[in-house]
Amino acid sequence: MKKNPLRKYLREEKLPHMFCPGCGCGQVLNTFLQLVDELPIDLNSTVAIGGVGCTARIPVYIKTDVLHGVHGRTLAWATGIKLQKPQTRVVIFAGDGDAASIGGNHFIQAARRNLDVTMLVVNNLNFAMTGGQVSPLTPAAAVTMTTPYGSGEPPFDLCKIAEAAGATYVARASTIYQPHMKGLMKSALLHEGFAVLEILSQCPTHFGRYALNTGEPGKVLDWMRSISVMTDKTKNMDAEELEDKVILGEFVNKTRPIFKGSSVYRGEEQ
Repeated sequence: MKKNPLRKYLREEKLPHMFCPGCGCGQVLNTFLQLVDELPIDLNSTVAIGGVGCTARIPVYIKTDVLHGVHGRTLAWATGIKLQKPQTRVVIFAGDGDAASIGGNHFIQAARRNLDVTMLVVNNLNFAMTGGQVSPLTPAAAVTMTTPYGSGEPPFDLCKIAEAAGATYVARASTIYQPHMKGLMKSALLHEGFAVLEILSQCPTHFGRYALNTGEPGKVLDWMRSISVMTDKTKNMDAEELEDKVILGEFVNKTRPIFKGSSVYRGEEQ
């Protein structure tokens, strides 16, 4: 049987992976490896960073320098790497907790500074690895392990936070539209400055079981499709129609000086 050509970018000794059947993390990894092959991205001068959680396991399988550590500190490590070796490509694979909960302050500071890294935030709407607890991105009223009567808190809009804090590339994709996700991921990887791509992703094991009363990946994908709207479709929709919808697309793509250390921004904002 012919071997998948993308496997040359994987640490085969780490396989099989630990993702649950139907999890979107495998799709994100596969899409990233396609872009590594097509752009091309030199993995010899790349550092992939993951914190804690399902998404944070993605870098473990990539044949490159990897930093896998504690929860929420991915951007702190990325800052140190970029200041010491600014030519190094840094790609962060974060979950909703790494980015918006314990890592929330690092997130807004990196956006403010315009740190030159790519941050892929896989939003599966709950803390999946630790059992399906509510997260800052869990939809309002959703049932989770820790909110059996529904969440009483509204979720963050991570893309709006990134934009308000100063990120120079902000977009949202979903695993249900892989070509669209691939295009936005490519733009994020090629962008100079703080690039944030939030990826709405399915979690059949926990979010699907608790919030949707099904553990079937197909039904979780159907639900994700029902709440997703592309940016070009929003022009003909009013506020009531957009309520509880997730908008997919590119929101910010601009340039301004990147963070290079304590005395240093170079150039003028464009």
